[in-house]
Amino acid sequence: MSARTLRRRLHHGDVDGKREEHFDTSGYDGLSEPLLGTHEHDDMAAGLTFEDIWNAEHRRERLQWMLILSQLVVQWAQWLANVVLGSGSLIGRFLPFAGQSGSSRNLLHPYLSPLQEERLRNLQQRLGVCFDGSRAEHQDALKQLWRLAYPGRELPALKSELWKEMGWQGSDPSTDFRGGGFVSLENLIFFAKKYPDSFQRLLHKKDGTRAEWEYPFAVAGINISFMLVQMLDLQTGKPSTLAGIKFVELLAEDEMAFDNLYCVAFQMMDAQWLAKRASYMEFNDVLKSTRMQLERELALEDVYSVKDLPAYNLLTV
Repeated sequence: MSARTLRRRLHHGDVDGKREEHFDTSGYDGLSEPLLGTHEHDDMAAGLTFEDIWNAEHRRERLQWMLILSQLVVQWAQWLANVVLGSGSLIGRFLPFAGQSGSSRNLLHPYLSPLQEERLRNLQQRLGVCFDGSRAEHQDALKQLWRLAYPGRELPALKSELWKEMGWQGSDPSTDFRGGGFVSLENLIFFAKKYPDSFQRLLHKKDGTRAEWEYPFAVAGINISFMLVQMLDLQTGKPSTLAGIKFVELLAEDEMAFDNLYCVAFQMMDAQWLAKRASYMEFNDVLKSTRMQLERELALEDVYSVKDLPAYNLLTV
C-alpha cells in the first residue's frame, strides 16, 4: 500500500464530522431553498439571524482582502526573482515562489487560462437557466431521470403521486426546483448515468441503518447543487474563495468537474448522514458538515482532479 493511499484513507476517517467544529465556515449563508423550508415544515426550519449574516459577510470580506494581499506578495516575489534577480541567482533560489509551481502559488494565482475561462463561462451559463416546466426539453429531462431511476417501469404523468417515490415533495416535481435551477436536474441525470450503482443505492437507501424519517432523495439532490454553487463562489465572475479557486484548477482538467464533484458530494452527504444517525430534521446540519469536509478535501495538496478526492473512493459505477 502506498503512502499516498494510506494518507487518503486516514484523512477520510473524519466522515462522522467530529472534528469539523475547528474549521471556519465563513461565507456560508445557508440555503435559500432549504430542504425543510417548504410545505408543512416551514415553522421547523432553522434560519440564520441578521447578526449571523452580518458576521459571515465581514468574515468573507476579510478573507477576500487576505487573498488579494497574498496575491500581491506572490506577484512581487515572482517579479523580483524572475525579472530583477533571475531565477538562477543565489537570492532567487531562496525566494519561495521563484519558478515554483507549489500548491500555495497555484491556489492564489489570480489568472485563468483561456480554457479555464471558457469552461467557467459555460458552467455559469448553465447555472443561470431556471427550470421551466412548460419547456419541452425540461419535461423530457424529467422523463429521462425517471427512466434512469426506474428502468422498466411505466413513465408517470408529469403530475403524479408516483414522483414522491423519487423524493419529490409533491406530485409535481417542477415546484421543487426554485433555488436549484435546471442544472440540479442535469446533476441528477449525470449521477444516474455516470455512477448508476451509487445512484441506485442512494435512491433506494440501501446502505447502512437508515432513520425512520429519511431525507427525500430528489430534493436533497437539489440542495446539494445549490450548496456547491455557493461553496465554489460560482454565482458571478471569477471565484474568490479558496474552494472556488481550487475548483477552477480542477475545471482545467475536467470540463464536467462540477457534475463529478456533485456526485462526490451526494455520496459524502449520505455517509455523513449514516455516521451521525441523522433524521429528516437534521438534514441542513448534515449538509453543512458535508460542505466543510468537502472544503478540507479540496484544500489537500495532492488533489489535481475530482478523482483525487478521498471521498471519490465512496463512489461506485
